[in-house]
Amino acid sequence: MTRQEQTQQLPLYSIQVYSENIAGVLNQITAVFTRRQVNIESLNVCASSTPGVHKYTITCYCTEEMVKMLKAQIEKRIDVLQARYFTDEDIFYIETSLLKISTPQMLENSDVCSIVRHHGARIVEVNPTYSAIEKTGRTEDILSLYEALNRLGVVRQFARSGRICITRGTREQLDDYLAEREKERAEMGMTNEE
Repeated sequence: MTRQEQTQQLPLYSIQVYSENIAGVLNQITAVFTRRQVNIESLNVCASSTPGVHKYTITCYCTEEMVKMLKAQIEKRIDVLQARYFTDEDIFYIETSLLKISTPQMLENSDVCSIVRHHGARIVEVNPTYSAIEKTGRTEDILSLYEALNRLGVVRQFARSGRICITRGTREQLDDYLAEREKERAEMGMTNEE
């Protein structure tokens, strides 16, 4: 059994990390995975709904014990505000992909357009040389479209984004965490004044 096969028998976790928007934080976070020899499957970084805070969504195959250790090590970084991990049942997630296919081959083979429609993808660019197809959805849906088109030999390029996700809760958990920290600071300030 290859290392990849062994890894994919483990559960896939999505780790959300919130940090201040400071250069070098991404390097600190990825170093935690390197030290533990855990491969990052996908990584997405963007601004969060909290001003001045960035959100990292990292996916990896590992044991629950290892993901707990990763979370704890990431939270030790000075600029990290919070880290949490989730299974697929705990979140809503999505990815986006782009495929470049040969326009002449697409016009010659009606199966190409049927496959695109069947997978709920859309053609976003058509020129005499190539056509660009966009598919947004779950990883398995994106890979299914890619594999179907690749079997026809029309795929020239394929790119897919990292996972983005939101929790199933009603509020951003970071906001609750920051509010609690602010309350603790205020209480400490009142205690020090007494």
